[in-house]
Amino acid sequence: MATNLVRRNALGLAEEILNDTPVLSVSGARQVGKSTLVAMLLKDRPSKLVNLDVSNALSSAKADPDGFVRQFPDGTLAIDEIQRAPELFRALKGALEEDRRPGRFVITGSSNLLNLKGAEESLAGRAETLHLRGLSRGERAQRREDFARFVWNLQDSEVPDISYIEDVSRGEYLEMLTRVSFPEVADATERRRDRWVDAYVERVLTKDASALFGVQYPDRLSALTRTLAAMGTSEFVAAKFANRLDVPARSLPGYLDALRSVFLIDALPAWGTNLGKRAISKPKVFLSDPGVAASLTGVDAPSLEDQIASVFTGGLLESFVATELLKQHTWSDVSFRLFHFRTSTGKEVDLVLENRRREIVGIEVKASTSIGARDFNGLKALKDIAAEKFHAGIVLYTGRDVLPMGERLWAMPISTLWNV
Repeated sequence: MATNLVRRNALGLAEEILNDTPVLSVSGARQVGKSTLVAMLLKDRPSKLVNLDVSNALSSAKADPDGFVRQFPDGTLAIDEIQRAPELFRALKGALEEDRRPGRFVITGSSNLLNLKGAEESLAGRAETLHLRGLSRGERAQRREDFARFVWNLQDSEVPDISYIEDVSRGEYLEMLTRVSFPEVADATERRRDRWVDAYVERVLTKDASALFGVQYPDRLSALTRTLAAMGTSEFVAAKFANRLDVPARSLPGYLDALRSVFLIDALPAWGTNLGKRAISKPKVFLSDPGVAASLTGVDAPSLEDQIASVFTGGLLESFVATELLKQHTWSDVSFRLFHFRTSTGKEVDLVLENRRREIVGIEVKASTSIGARDFNGLKALKDIAAEKFHAGIVLYTGRDVLPMGERLWAMPISTLWNV
């Protein structure tokens, strides 16, 4: 089922980190391509790779952590799936106190290593983490796309010339978002994809989330995952989800943390001018791969087309755009964070990008092929609140034209995301 080997856009950043940092930590979901990235990274370096999913290697790591991390002193030791042996983190710290040269270790984990039970040492100041996600649309075309760089270079007096981008129909967009981005099944048939996704989610929930993070009821995790899949994107209101799942509301934050820690879901915080309020506002949550969400809910491109005006289809398309931006975040030339925006009166913007200067770009996602002035109401509200910090507002839609829609406002095809 595996697709042809694809050069990952994160490879350049991984090389930079390895050249100036003692430990490169590559995190990401199972089967997302971490081991392949590490193999590419170490191809021309003196190195040794050990995989803790192999029982002998795991037994050795647990029996003698200090000796295990010192087994290849003259090159780079790569430890795959290090979450299997949390005791190695303390041993890594000890080894680095003796020799702190750059590129000494590469570690990979299929869970958030900072939340891992038993990993008492964070390696702060010694390690840098690279978060690897599924294949981006640009990576599939062997292109290093950077939408954030493009939008922050937009000039209000100009209509950007992107006549070179590919024409994509709405049906083709829906086909794209139903494809799983994991390299192994990126081009699999629908039947094989669905069977793979079911087995994948079951393993991650019952083995990784439950065993590594102490979740006692994996069936509840499964129910929450499928509920989130069926909602596309949604603000996380614990009471609402508790009623749907018939579980105590107080237990849901722990389940949500477990799903995030094994990279099954993403959560976007709410944007606001008050930094303190951001932390307590409701996040927007969605599955980290819209193709997995489509598979779990049993929908395909034609069925989404049949219900094109539904909240579910719109939410799934929004999560498709969000996940593409999150993938690009790893290699973008612009350091940005991703938020959502909603006022107490119901005005909202699907996605908000904010750079280090706290300048923002608002993005609305529409499944329609035509655009009207009212589609910009949320962006205009955001523009009023952000004032001089508002750089641009963009409606990404399934049409084919770039249209100026007011001061610092544009409509653009969704495919702009991976063609700039």
